[in-house]
Amino acid sequence: MTDRRVLLAVTMGEPAGIGGELTLQAWAARHVNGPAFLAIDNSERLRILATSLGYDIPIKTITSAADAGEVFPTALPVLEVPMAATATLGKPSPATAAAVIEAIEVGVRLAVDGEVDGIVTNPIQKHVLYAVGFTHPGHTEFLADLSRSANPPVMMLASSQIDPCLRVVPVTIHVGLRRALDLLTPGLIAEQLRLTHAALISDFAISNPRIAVAGLNPHAGESGSMGNEETDIIAPVVAELRAEGINVTGPLPPDTLFAEQRRSSYDAAICMYHDQALIPIKTLDFSGGVNITLGLPIVRTSPDHGTALEIAGAGKADPTSFLAALDVAAELASNRAVD
Repeated sequence: MTDRRVLLAVTMGEPAGIGGELTLQAWAARHVNGPAFLAIDNSERLRILATSLGYDIPIKTITSAADAGEVFPTALPVLEVPMAATATLGKPSPATAAAVIEAIEVGVRLAVDGEVDGIVTNPIQKHVLYAVGFTHPGHTEFLADLSRSANPPVMMLASSQIDPCLRVVPVTIHVGLRRALDLLTPGLIAEQLRLTHAALISDFAISNPRIAVAGLNPHAGESGSMGNEETDIIAPVVAELRAEGINVTGPLPPDTLFAEQRRSSYDAAICMYHDQALIPIKTLDFSGGVNITLGLPIVRTSPDHGTALEIAGAGKADPTSFLAALDVAAELASNRAVD
C-alpha cells in the first residue's frame, strides 16, 4: 500500500434497489473531505437516476482506477459496467444480473491488485442472481472465493455511533435456529474467535482485544439447569483460547451482555446465532450499523440493510449506514497500511 489518499470502490448492487441513490448521495456528502471512491456501475443509469431525483451531481466515466482520485473532488468517477437491459426501479430482473456480478468481480480484482484500498458493496438481490446460475450461498462467500481467501469469512456488525462502539459477530448466520444449533461446534466457535481476535488487531488497531462470548441458553445455562451447551461446547473453547493468550471471557448471560454498563468491558461480542447478535445492534442503532467481512485479504464493508425495493427512486433512501460503511472501510484500510 502506498501513502496516497485512501481510494475505495463501490459496487453497483441491485440496480432496481436503492444502491444507485446511495452512491449518488455518498458522493455529495464525501466529495470534499473523502474518503474518495469510484463507482463500478453504469454511467447512463446513474445520470438518469440523478436527474429523476433532482440531484445536481456530475458523473464522469473513467477507464482506470488511477484516474478516480483526481476526478472525485469535482465529479463521481464511474468505472463502466455494461448493462444488457435497463433496470426498472423496484422490479429486479435477471436481465441485469450479469452487470451486478461483473461489478463485484471488478471490485475484488481492483482490491486484490492494490488499485483500490477496499470495497463497499451495495446490497444485492440474491434470488435474481440465482436465476442466472449464481452458485454461491451469498455475497460474502462470493467475495471470499474471488479474493482467494485462506480463511472462511466472518461477519461482523459494528456501530461507532453507539457509545462505547458495539461490534458483534454471529457464529452462525443465515440458517434457521434448529440448523444453527447443529452447526454450533467447538471448532467453529474457536475459528470465529481467532479470526475476530486477529482482525481486531490488524483492522481496528486494538493491541490487546477484549472479547466477550455469549452463552446460548437463558442465564448462560445456569450451571446446566437450562442446557449444557455452555459447559460442553462454549466454555472449553474459551478456556483453550485463554490459554493461548487471547483475552476472552464467557460464556456470559446474553440477556445482560449488551446493557450499557457491560458494553465497556469488551471490544467485540461473539454471539451464537444471527438474531442474538443483530437484535441489540439494530435496536441501538438501526440506521448506522455497518456489515464488515473479517478474514478476507481485502477490506470489505457494506451497509447493514437490503435493497429496499419498495422505496427505490422515491428519494427516501437513508444514506447513514452507507456513509458509515465508507468511513469504516477507509479506517480499516488505513490501519492495514500501517501494518
